[in-house]
Amino acid sequence: MPQPLFASLFDETERRPLTVSELTESIRKAIEARFGVVWVEGEISNFKAHSSGHWYFTIKDEGAQLRAKCFRSANSRIRFRPKDGLHVRARGRLSVYEARGEYELIVEALDPVGAGALQVAFEQLRSRLQAEGLFAQELKRALPVFPGRIGVVTSPTGAAIRDILNVISRRTRTVHVLFSPARVQGEGASSDIARAIRLINEHHGRAKREGRNSDLVDVLIVGRGGGSTEDLWAFNEEEVARAIRASLIPVISAVGHETDFTIADFVADKRAPTPSAAAELVAAREDQICSTLAQMGQNLSRLMRYKIVNVRTRVQEQALSQVFAEVRGKLRDAGASTSSARHRLQILVSEAVRGAHLRADPLGRSLAPSQLRGRIAEARVRFDAAYTSCNAAIENQIEGSAKRLGLAAASLDALSPLAVLQRGYAIAQRDDGSLLRDANAVSIGDSVRVRLARGRIRARVDDVEEA
Repeated sequence: MPQPLFASLFDETERRPLTVSELTESIRKAIEARFGVVWVEGEISNFKAHSSGHWYFTIKDEGAQLRAKCFRSANSRIRFRPKDGLHVRARGRLSVYEARGEYELIVEALDPVGAGALQVAFEQLRSRLQAEGLFAQELKRALPVFPGRIGVVTSPTGAAIRDILNVISRRTRTVHVLFSPARVQGEGASSDIARAIRLINEHHGRAKREGRNSDLVDVLIVGRGGGSTEDLWAFNEEEVARAIRASLIPVISAVGHETDFTIADFVADKRAPTPSAAAELVAAREDQICSTLAQMGQNLSRLMRYKIVNVRTRVQEQALSQVFAEVRGKLRDAGASTSSARHRLQILVSEAVRGAHLRADPLGRSLAPSQLRGRIAEARVRFDAAYTSCNAAIENQIEGSAKRLGLAAASLDALSPLAVLQRGYAIAQRDDGSLLRDANAVSIGDSVRVRLARGRIRARVDDVEEA
């Protein structure tokens, strides 16, 4: 029959007793030999991350608990950060912490039970960066409308760079590409991506300081083609997220396919479902731009025509208003009076001349030849006197008519609304163009338009005083 474990330690034939340290060391060696590799499943509690980088926690179930620690060299390979209450499966070896005489599990690998380790790590980092405000919408920068130079960070051998260059060359001839190659998967890929982002930003900053505007980078595309979660994981690293947020250049994240989401997508200024879509965002077709400008020109032309028609309609409405109708009536009446006076004056002159001729003819016939010369001379004197009187009467008539015409014109000017406006008066109208003659026709708060000698003003009624 085999002897129980550690039976030799309590052999009655053993003369020398063991010290506590010797006994503990023997137990440690026995445990380590028996439990060199072990998988343990349970719930994490009392988790503590030491400043040295080591993790200390307890794994427990309903009936027992086990102290555990994970050294920095091992936890650097673990994708997620443990927390209290998380159900995990741990792989490691058993040992004894001799200073306390406690056995413990030295953890070498740790996986969450249920959700995968990568998913847990993704959710933890996203929650932490969101709490810091790295995903805030107000931090998102608008993309330039007409970029001249585009920076690209991706693998030099992948399909992403070929797709981006193909789209840009097909859609525009005015956009230049500055390429900074980086590894996009595998160990150290996240550091390589962050370094490439910083490199393009350094080039941009140097060009800006030196005044080389043509070398400035207007937008930066960071991405790669599709792949598994593990392949895309470099874009879920905190180092890449912080490099994107620290970029002086607006960043477009273009990682994987449309269904793939990474931390880089949340922190970038714009997310594109694929690298090709990112290139389409920054390289608009030149013919589309020309078409857009032509459409805007047509819209502007239609708007100007509408404005002109609107102003013309308003002028016509004002011309047809009652005030201008009264002015036109007065002008017509004055014109008719002037024409009538001129016609009467012409009739009087003609009648006077004709009467003079009629009076002269009988006299000429009644004179004898011997008296003809004297009578002619006498008649000529009378005719001259009559002609002079007639001219004086005509001039008096013309002068009187001119005075009446002047009085009519003065009356017309007095009735003209424009002359009234020149004297400091104004014409008040409602919004529909109708005239206001009574203060009771408006209420407090109504909007009125006031026409002055030069221009118009819009006013609001604050008080009404009855006449």
